[in-house]
Amino acid sequence: MRQQDEGTVTVFVVSFMLALLVVAGLVVDGGYVLAARREAANVAESAARAGAQEIDVSAARAGNGVTLDPVAAEARADAYLAASGHHGTVIVLADRVRVRVTITRRMTLLGLAGVGDATVTADGEARSVRAVREDGT
Repeated sequence: MRQQDEGTVTVFVVSFMLALLVVAGLVVDGGYVLAARREAANVAESAARAGAQEIDVSAARAGNGVTLDPVAAEARADAYLAASGHHGTVIVLADRVRVRVTITRRMTLLGLAGVGDATVTADGEARSVRAVREDGT
């Protein structure tokens, strides 16, 4: 081996290892981000369903149809979020409950390369409906 070729293998190996570390970071941290997005969607949809169960019982008993109690619906969706350990926003519009959940995940391997945290957001919506149609079915 000539003296001027010494160290070229080391540069190649270091470059290759850095590239391999970046690819591994994309796989591992990318998987964490996808899992966080799925988790945010599941929590948002479940919180919206929990809120949509809070109907105005007195209006239903009076025959005025099924309407949401907006205060109770928001409180129940917020309680679900708190119990699950997540933060989000709840909006009640007529017969619908909308929940937005945001989750921030720390990058494990890509964090070594200076990539910051990843934040994902998901929305869920549920609507209160009658379980029995007017024709009795």
